[in-house]
Amino acid sequence: MKRINFNTSLLMGVKQTMSIEKFIRNSVAGWMATHGEHSDIVMTTRIRLARNLTDYCFPIASTEEQALAVDKMVANALVEEGEKPSYSYMKMSSLPSLEREVLIEKHLISPQLADPKRHGAVMLSEDETVSVMVNEEDHIRIQCIYPGLQIEEAYKKADEVDDLLEKELPYAFDEQFGYLTSCPSNTGTGMRASVMMHLPALTITKQIDRIIPAISRLGMVVRGIYGEGSKALGNVYQVSNQVTLGKTESEILEDLGNITARLIVHERKAREVLLEKSRLALENRLFRSLGTLVYARLLQTGEAARCLSDVRLGIDLDIIQNVDVSILNELMIFMQPGFLQQYAGTELTQEERDIFRAKLFRERLHIDGIAPTSEKRTDE
Repeated sequence: MKRINFNTSLLMGVKQTMSIEKFIRNSVAGWMATHGEHSDIVMTTRIRLARNLTDYCFPIASTEEQALAVDKMVANALVEEGEKPSYSYMKMSSLPSLEREVLIEKHLISPQLADPKRHGAVMLSEDETVSVMVNEEDHIRIQCIYPGLQIEEAYKKADEVDDLLEKELPYAFDEQFGYLTSCPSNTGTGMRASVMMHLPALTITKQIDRIIPAISRLGMVVRGIYGEGSKALGNVYQVSNQVTLGKTESEILEDLGNITARLIVHERKAREVLLEKSRLALENRLFRSLGTLVYARLLQTGEAARCLSDVRLGIDLDIIQNVDVSILNELMIFMQPGFLQQYAGTELTQEERDIFRAKLFRERLHIDGIAPTSEKRTDE
């Protein structure tokens, strides 16, 4: 197996690469710029593997010396001299808080890792599909994100990185319990498999309120766009497995695939019902949202997310024409407070952010030729 390599400067001690600017500057991650299967509903697939090292306390109880030692061990495990670096290394304590917030908003790191007191670091692949977080809740969090519905493909990549690390590092593993983790709910496979889904029709028709409890009874959990404790911003939900102990990776992936397939069917059916029974009201809502994004002078995060969701639905239903979904993906990241202030080059008050967000949305949409007059004429 070809070895994944890393910046060779790490052999002399872990040093931060300068490519942080690339990951901050580019609003759209590599996995958001392309489309996968069922991408009109399934936005991304994510596989996350939690791993720990023997003879070291879990990060929550480790000393600074232990955390730094783990950081260096993991970094060196991804080094192969003489080859072009495949990953960029970033230490959380070396990044300003605003840059850490941007990485969270792009789903490249978790909110927990952003705490500089954890002595955490992240290694990111050039296309941003793979991130290896160090000293988060566990010593290692391998994350792989693919566009659309690509459960098996994302797992294969995450497993490849995991195999590489396991060859070099002493994983904490028990024959009875599997991989040992800081949180007992992750013990076993240590795997969280999830899909990020855009479910506007189920939300509009309020069917989502009864679907979420039903999913929970099947061993899955539904969270917001940024995982545990977050809200479903813009009708975007994360569906992931709850159980990691007592099930194999294949069983977890199969369960997630089955639940996702059922949600896709329900969402498509709900969209058909909206078109059949409430088409005029639906079109009115979608075009109003497009008009808001194009002409608003004040735009809050929640309103921007709702309007983006409506416009995305309009594109998927072929009601709104000539709008590139990849631009909406960009704006979904762009509207977040951290990225907005990073782009502005200064800290902004909430009102200033709302003004700047609206201004940038107007400019971005008009630059790309989007206009609210995209409805087809009926007299042609």
